[in-house]
Amino acid sequence: MTATRLKALADRPFELLQEMERRSRAAVAGQGEAAQRSEWVGVGFSIDGERFVASREEVSEVLMIPEAVTRVPGAKRWLIGIANLRGQLLPLIDLSLLLGGGRTDRSRTARVISVSHGEVNAGVIVGEVMGFRRFVEGEYADVMTQTRIRCDRYRAGVFRRGGEEWPVFAFDQLLDSEQFLQAADGPQRS
Repeated sequence: MTATRLKALADRPFELLQEMERRSRAAVAGQGEAAQRSEWVGVGFSIDGERFVASREEVSEVLMIPEAVTRVPGAKRWLIGIANLRGQLLPLIDLSLLLGGGRTDRSRTARVISVSHGEVNAGVIVGEVMGFRRFVEGEYADVMTQTRIRCDRYRAGVFRRGGEEWPVFAFDQLLDSEQFLQAADGPQRS
């Protein structure tokens, strides 16, 4: 009967949306304690095919890789260049290269995650962005699980659900690190 009622509203999109909202609210209200538990929301992404999640608060936006990128002479390989995004200059970082992996494949799934911490802004290139991931407090563990990519100092625990692990990548720690802040290749000149 439920599916039939929704099908009857197929040609009235506004009423269909209202019915869907009503059902969603009823489902959440019926969850009782489960709906009251604290929820953590992050953005799922991959580095060299390995899944991670970053706090939603640390991610400004997700972008396609810009076509126009200006190389920076004397920069380390992982600093791909500078891009002009809506009038703002944004350094583009290949996260895999920075962490000692291979160059991120510029396939159609590759994205730039725009992050900022304090006065530092950067666009971090990752292999794929998997959208929002929602977890409840009981799925979090303050442990360091083994990852293939060397990023232990930039991790802040892990979320576990149904046999999957989602290590938490702390972009604020990355943007504060000496490794990130020293983008010049070779000795510094004064």
